[in-house]
Amino acid sequence: MTGRYDAAVEILADPDALSCRVADWLLDLATAKGGVFAVALSGGATPRRLYERLAGPPYRDRFPWSRTHWFWGDERFVAHDDPSSNYRMVREALLSSAPIPAGNIHAVPTEGIAPEAAAAAYERALKSFYGAERLDPARPLFDATLLGLGPDGHTASLFPGTAVLAERHRWVAAVTGAKSETRITLTYPALESSRCAAFLVTGAEKRAILARLRLGDGGLPAAHLRPTGALRIFADAAAVEDRA
Repeated sequence: MTGRYDAAVEILADPDALSCRVADWLLDLATAKGGVFAVALSGGATPRRLYERLAGPPYRDRFPWSRTHWFWGDERFVAHDDPSSNYRMVREALLSSAPIPAGNIHAVPTEGIAPEAAAAAYERALKSFYGAERLDPARPLFDATLLGLGPDGHTASLFPGTAVLAERHRWVAAVTGAKSETRITLTYPALESSRCAAFLVTGAEKRAILARLRLGDGGLPAAHLRPTGALRIFADAAAVEDRA
């Protein structure tokens, strides 16, 4: 154990209520900040509901799309039209419906390139956007980072027992062997360079792992994430064992 995880926890009634609350949270963050607003996206079913909500009223008409840039916390190394692609999911749920300038969409390259080269290319894209080679804690890379929580405690593609967990210099890395397909993931330094970060957790099947995260279980990659800014956990009631 590493000690109780230092994150504000907000419990919502169900996945729909959670998606609405997180959409409000993102909108508030975006409208409160002038200038460029950068978001790191998560894959999976839980954030998909959020993205679909953002693409519809009232968020579609209120969100500052023209100055918001969208990045991916991780991606499966598959074609962008593959059913398992995180990019495809976000495109279907959000990008195809919201008025987002093409230049504000920063997808992970996965076609016509080797995994290590793809990771290096995405790191160059992040550094170009950030305008520096090194991350400054006083100037986070992202304004908001959305995070998932896997049943084994992984977040992004930071899986237990993988070498990428020790990476503290590169911003992006290829992860091979942890799953059937290679992944491209942001590393801890890049994910942690965020003004606000939030885990989105829904479903009774996440109860045990969420409880371990909240206790700061050091065996979980997610429990080692320490963003420079505020950290939140948005969970639905089914994912929380004890609401007291």
